[in-house]
Amino acid sequence: MKIRVAVLELERCQPDKCGTPCIAFCPPVRNGIEAIALGPNGFPYVNEELCIGCGICVAKCPFEVITIVNLPSELGEDLVHQYGVNAFRLYRLPHVQRGKVVGVLGRNGTGKSTAFRILSGQLVPNFGDLEGRKGWEEANLRFRGTVLQDYFKALGSGKIRVSLKPQQIELLSRAVRGKVRELLSRAASGGDFTRVAEELDLVHLLNRDVSVLSGGELQRLVIAATILRGGDVLIFDEPTSFLDVHQRFRVASVIRSLVSEERAVLVSDHDLAFMDYVSDSVFVLYGEPSVYGIVSGPYGAREGINCYLEGYLPLDNVRFRNFRIAFQVKGPEERAEETGAPGLYWPAMTKTFEGFRLSVPEGSIPRGEVLAVLGPNGIGKTTFVKLLAVQLEDDSGLRLDYASVSYKPQHPVPRPETVEEVLRNAAGERFEGEFVQSELIRPLRLEKLMERRLDELSGGELQKVSIVEALSRQADIYLLDEPSAFLDVEERYVIARTIRRIAADLRAHIVLVEHDLMLVDFAATRVMVFTGRPGIEGRALPPMDLRSGFNALLRELGITFRRDHETKRPRVNKPGSRLDRIQKETGEYYYLAA
Repeated sequence: MKIRVAVLELERCQPDKCGTPCIAFCPPVRNGIEAIALGPNGFPYVNEELCIGCGICVAKCPFEVITIVNLPSELGEDLVHQYGVNAFRLYRLPHVQRGKVVGVLGRNGTGKSTAFRILSGQLVPNFGDLEGRKGWEEANLRFRGTVLQDYFKALGSGKIRVSLKPQQIELLSRAVRGKVRELLSRAASGGDFTRVAEELDLVHLLNRDVSVLSGGELQRLVIAATILRGGDVLIFDEPTSFLDVHQRFRVASVIRSLVSEERAVLVSDHDLAFMDYVSDSVFVLYGEPSVYGIVSGPYGAREGINCYLEGYLPLDNVRFRNFRIAFQVKGPEERAEETGAPGLYWPAMTKTFEGFRLSVPEGSIPRGEVLAVLGPNGIGKTTFVKLLAVQLEDDSGLRLDYASVSYKPQHPVPRPETVEEVLRNAAGERFEGEFVQSELIRPLRLEKLMERRLDELSGGELQKVSIVEALSRQADIYLLDEPSAFLDVEERYVIARTIRRIAADLRAHIVLVEHDLMLVDFAATRVMVFTGRPGIEGRALPPMDLRSGFNALLRELGITFRRDHETKRPRVNKPGSRLDRIQKETGEYYYLAA
């Protein structure tokens, strides 16, 4: 085994405050050279040739910035890129295949975006040479005899063009000025962009300024610009963020239509239904987030996703997770109402804004239930949750009055407070307890962020803190607006499992606004479907069981799901296929018939 040591997040390392115990307690010293020493910048660095992986430095570090990980020795020859001494390393790369859509699956922080930047030519791989002496010629040598040799040779000489849709689309609204029409025209080099705008439902936004677009509108705009720029290789990094169910599969159809014998497409996302629908083959990334990532594959799309759910990769003979992610084959059974236990009730309400009106019928859910709110963007789901959160009053002046409500907003607000301060204030005495620590903080890897301020966090980190803040509070009603945004598959599974436990153990009411049908499949016991005309009129249907709710939603979208015979995960049927026609005739769009 090879010892891999990383000093993580040096901005949190404070050697002047801790007295550098990691150095003082490090036992290995050979020929006068210490395994841990202070570098010229005043921060410690690790000599990995001397480190024996004893773990003392990790235990002595008060700021938890050091991680020790054992890596199989054979991966030493497969290092593609390293960001610095004891910093993140990426082993191996996925490769593109002309005429196919190649998917990339993996946890956040395991190198998907790094791999995409290398494959797009934005980042030159250094193969561990931190002096920057390696380049595309070295890539040709390292990958000789593989499909990547010709790719990097052509990329380095400018013979292929790559168009990359970045992950952090929110930066575009700050950096770009002008109308949607102007941006698409520039991306298309003055050509006709009408067809792409129609396919991605952007026509009604053409005269709108980029700075006022919503997250979903901005996402579709960036996807359209990526397509219009053209190229021999198109790369889409997390294209479903902020999109509703209908928009996700519309985007999937558009991406699949881009494939040709002369063009390759690469896609990464955390929505497994989307990835299964859009991909022909899949690479899986595993490793320790922010420490190292290893690329495994390629697998067929079905096999790769199933291996990822199982947590075992046969090509590498590696089990990278100690649990498998399982699915419900049938919707949960209706539970009898508890006598003497009041449920969550709301009266019939209407809420009118300029150009938009929402109508919600009278409804209720029993204690211990998780209500998933489903529907397209701009249909009033967030407005409904804000009415329940007592942040809005309806048209009649009614403001609901609930005893204790914990609310996670759709867009968490950065604040100049540390993560620990925020979570301690929310959880109170429960902060040090087993539930908050073992069910929320450690599974979501927040223990290393405790000293960081919220206004210094990334979008995904801020999202996780906001979720834990809401679920840490003691309340009768928990309202979570789009908690899966920016989270990877495993983090979504952790959140779904915790939501179900809180509802069952605390007999709490939980309302969940979500676009990821698989998270709803994990967590919810009831569904409330919103329909109407987005941005104009929204109508809510009464709460119903999961089977009826999924059928109501998917019937309107015209999408059916079959079940994988191994993992039981839902897979999208090809429109017009035999199974698609049969399920539409029987009215079973998602769950198996009883």
